[in-house]
Amino acid sequence: MSDLKEILDRVYAARSRQYLLNDPLSFCHRYNDPRDQEVAAVIAAAFAYGGIKIILRTLESIFTELGPSPWRSVINFEPRQGLRTFAGFKHRFNNGRDLCALLWGVRQMLEQSGSVEAFFLNHHDSDAEDVTGSLNGYSGSVLALKYQPVFGTKQIPSDSYFPFLFPAPALGSACKRLCMFLRWVVRPNDGIDLGLWRGVAPSCLIIPVDTHISRISGYLGLTVRKNADWRMAQEITAGLRACDRNDPVKYDFALAHLGISAGCNGRDALLCLTCPIEQICSQPGVNSGKTAV
Repeated sequence: MSDLKEILDRVYAARSRQYLLNDPLSFCHRYNDPRDQEVAAVIAAAFAYGGIKIILRTLESIFTELGPSPWRSVINFEPRQGLRTFAGFKHRFNNGRDLCALLWGVRQMLEQSGSVEAFFLNHHDSDAEDVTGSLNGYSGSVLALKYQPVFGTKQIPSDSYFPFLFPAPALGSACKRLCMFLRWVVRPNDGIDLGLWRGVAPSCLIIPVDTHISRISGYLGLTVRKNADWRMAQEITAGLRACDRNDPVKYDFALAHLGISAGCNGRDALLCLTCPIEQICSQPGVNSGKTAV
């Protein structure tokens, strides 16, 4: 574990802000007002699924429409106009109606609680080991808001993929995008994450598990699970907590971008030879590279 901690700390210290260009978090850094950053974080994380190029293109279209202040655009958001503005919107499963439901939901959170953080804290137990219960309560409450002005019905229609934007640990989901959102707003401002919230401790965060994190965590022995679900996310986080119990998910950005930006696929021996985690990586690509040397 000491080797793991030493190498991961080195990887964290060497993380590059250039990787933000290849990350949905970059949209939050466009704004200086914390209110804009918080609203931008909800939106950017919600649509952070699929290929990175598609994600960035989708978010560019949304934030172009929202203008210089996402917070102001959301608190003034009117579903009827929004449905016209975003009529042609499409991001894989989600359409313009789902996007409008998201914007309308954020407006309701702001009106009810003053901020997304305050709305989230209604469901947060600061004594809990992690955010499992908090996310169950948060997602449930978001989906229980009133969406009739968007959908025309009291209930969210069964053919809408809006609920996909607010999964819950109780249903087994890894909740990658919600965990990523929490990392962005909860972790201290370190040039990457934003440090916006004060009511949630970084120690209780769970790592956002995407294909890169699940694969690389397997290489590092942080998980033996095969399914990228909530239990895998907790298992990986437990391993990282042994390296830093106060801030276990600080390693997420650097590890994820070994795959997203640095091209790690576990099969390229030349990449493996120059990879910062090659000393502790069990992937065959590393072994074949060492043999070649």
